[in-house]
Amino acid sequence: MLNLDNIFGIHATALTLHSRRAEILAGNLANADTPNYQARDIDFKAILNDASEEFLPLARTSDAHLPGGDEVAGGALQYRIPQQPSIDGNTVDTQLEKSEFLKNAMQYQASLRFLNGRISSLKLAISGQ
Repeated sequence: MLNLDNIFGIHATALTLHSRRAEILAGNLANADTPNYQARDIDFKAILNDASEEFLPLARTSDAHLPGGDEVAGGALQYRIPQQPSIDGNTVDTQLEKSEFLKNAMQYQASLRFLNGRISSLKLAISGQ
């Protein structure tokens, strides 16, 4: 029996996270002129590390080994620390938000292409080619 988690790995989870992050970043951009709005973001790397342990669990076989991703705290929506605070209390830096949004979109596309390649390979395997 096929286990889709093993076939697709972490990329299915990554797509969901990229999608959620796009919503958060778009919300930040939409509220760029809202007084006292606090820009938010997720720690994508920490959340993905936590999720990846389900697929590739890390085990310390010696006390000399560095700790794995289990010490990484995160997953919750976090406030972005402004580089240049505004007078009205808004912490949205539109250039940073646009940059992060575009970077996130490219990473989403990369995960999508990887999954598409996996699906194409499965189709070929199933058809016996």
